Amino acid sequence: MATDDAMRVTPPFDGFPPELFTFLEGLEKDNSKSYWEAHKEAWENSVKEPVDRLMADLEDEFGPLRTFRPHRDVRFSKDKSPYKTWVGVTTSDRAVGGIGAFLRIDGDGIRLAGGAMAFAPDQVKRFRSAIDEEHSGAAFEAVRRRLADRGMPVGPGVQPVLRRVPAGLPADHPRAEPLRWKGAVVIKEYERAAWMHRPGAIDTVREVWTAIAPLKEWIDVYVGESAAPPRRPR
Repeated sequence: MATDDAMRVTPPFDGFPPELFTFLEGLEKDNSKSYWEAHKEAWENSVKEPVDRLMADLEDEFGPLRTFRPHRDVRFSKDKSPYKTWVGVTTSDRAVGGIGAFLRIDGDGIRLAGGAMAFAPDQVKRFRSAIDEEHSGAAFEAVRRRLADRGMPVGPGVQPVLRRVPAGLPADHPRAEPLRWKGAVVIKEYERAAWMHRPGAIDTVREVWTAIAPLKEWIDVYVGESAAPPRRPR
């Protein structure tokens, strides 16, 4: 006979509650264990639970989703604040080299993204080769134009771009700009607003993640996963 736990179904996503943003806003002002402990119930009920619901509702369409642990890894950081002041969801299991869709929520609003935030070194080489090659390079530019027409320009991600075109390639290369990139990603940012508290907020996530599919597909085909051991999202 099935147990109660086995029969339990995650309730459908019904929006990001105002308390989620209030919690993260407060954590940014007071990033301390005392704040966390005093507001742990808000974290469980107003942050973790609605994010879990969102993930459950999207996984059939976008595959397994992962969230980020709230504690920061401070071992090699000058900033010793113990907690992330944001909550995130991703379709990738890599921090560097990940290809997929991303969601980040902080006290100010929501950021949605898709593509590759930061290529691993072996991916950078393949990306530049694909941009240089006429057929795959033209296909990348076609994806860029299509997404730009939808208000979703493709950018270089989080890593600094090169000052000039890589050695061995002409400075006047027709695709000189992306040749200097170390990532390729669409980022859409939304300021905190009432619509985020409603069930329809999931439609915005779904719309953006679906729209960036051509970029992800291009990266999958011409760049692929990194051969380096994964650095998992933290």
